Amino acid sequence: MTSVPEFTALAGVVGAIAIGAISPGPSFVMVARTAVSSSRANGIAAALGMGAGGVSFALAALLGLHAVLLAVPSLYVVLKIAGGVYLAWLGFRIWGSARQPLVVAAEGVGGGGDSWTRSFGLAFITQASNPKAAVVYASVFAAFLPVAPSLGFDVALVIIVFAVEAGWYSIVAVALSSERPRRAYLRYKAVVDRLAGGVMMLLGLKLVLSGHRV
Repeated sequence: MTSVPEFTALAGVVGAIAIGAISPGPSFVMVARTAVSSSRANGIAAALGMGAGGVSFALAALLGLHAVLLAVPSLYVVLKIAGGVYLAWLGFRIWGSARQPLVVAAEGVGGGGDSWTRSFGLAFITQASNPKAAVVYASVFAAFLPVAPSLGFDVALVIIVFAVEAGWYSIVAVALSSERPRRAYLRYKAVVDRLAGGVMMLLGLKLVLSGHRV
């Protein structure tokens, strides 16, 4: 069972990861393409692949950051400030690109005969090879992770990361397998991106300020 400080840290990590997942990027395009051009079932399989990719980042961040933070406690503050700066910069980039059109190709991911396994695997590779996702996970975990988290915290974090990533992309797959919601998102993309970018910038600023107070 996690303590109150760990619950607070867990909420911070989940919130930041959720904002990162919702922000459109290569993963969004891949799931959208699968759902639009293949089938809703394949789109959901791709969403599960995104969740698995998120878990791989979470496990890598947990294993690496545990050792670093325990060996060099002062690095915790440095990484917290650096993570905040990166998140604010990422939010600024999202805000600045809000009016750039998002092109969702109508072509199939690999033809009408794509299996759920292929969709899952392609999504996992797309997520796992995304350098932006790797940096986001490292920054967020460095910023929020307790110095000595419990096993319960680690297990809960990995499960929730999967739920956030897979859950969001499942919503994308279900929504964009229909024509009307897909058209609505493309129409209001600028508003959605600016909201996500604004929240990311505020979160980054909060992390920088909290790092200075430690």
